[in-house]
Amino acid sequence: METVRSILTTLQLAERLKRELRHSWLSNGRQESVAEHTYQMALMAVLVAPYLESAVNLERTLKLVILHDLVEAIAGDVPFFEVSDRRNEKSKREQEAIENIRSGLPKEIGSEVFELWHEFEDGITTEAKLARALDNLEVQLQHNFADMSTWEPIEHELVYTKMDPHCEHDSFLRQLCGAIKSDAEEKLRMHGVLVDVVKERIVSKRTD
Repeated sequence: METVRSILTTLQLAERLKRELRHSWLSNGRQESVAEHTYQMALMAVLVAPYLESAVNLERTLKLVILHDLVEAIAGDVPFFEVSDRRNEKSKREQEAIENIRSGLPKEIGSEVFELWHEFEDGITTEAKLARALDNLEVQLQHNFADMSTWEPIEHELVYTKMDPHCEHDSFLRQLCGAIKSDAEEKLRMHGVLVDVVKERIVSKRTD
């Protein structure tokens, strides 16, 4: 019963992810939860895995996806572009959170959860590279679905800078990234954003 109780306690903690909101919005105008982001990533993994250049262990990839944001049940979600003390302390808070999660579970499964979370963070294995790519692709995909009024100006530039580095290792991921980027560009243009100006601004920042 001790094992059962520790699992139930972790599930109760994870329930917070259904309530923890991200800086992404749904097509109906409601803010997206961390749990919804994770679900969409998991579905993406199932759908793209058969088309990747290098075979991946889908079970392990799904574990990485499901666990990658579990620490946010304790540490909370911080937008990628936020500039704040909270952002600066994000890594420390998440390290503490995964330690707490590990210690609250039976030793064997606690260690597995701990190691999988660090595998995702390190981004070295084939499965972790895929999971990290999907993490970034899902963000833009959801932005494409949402109303343009929910986009921050900085997110115009992120269309061209955030996804590509995580997709370079696989030709199918590059295709998927290109399609998502193309849809984002169309959305930007439809709302009067000068895409070429955005691109020039990015180039200017890189050369400064």
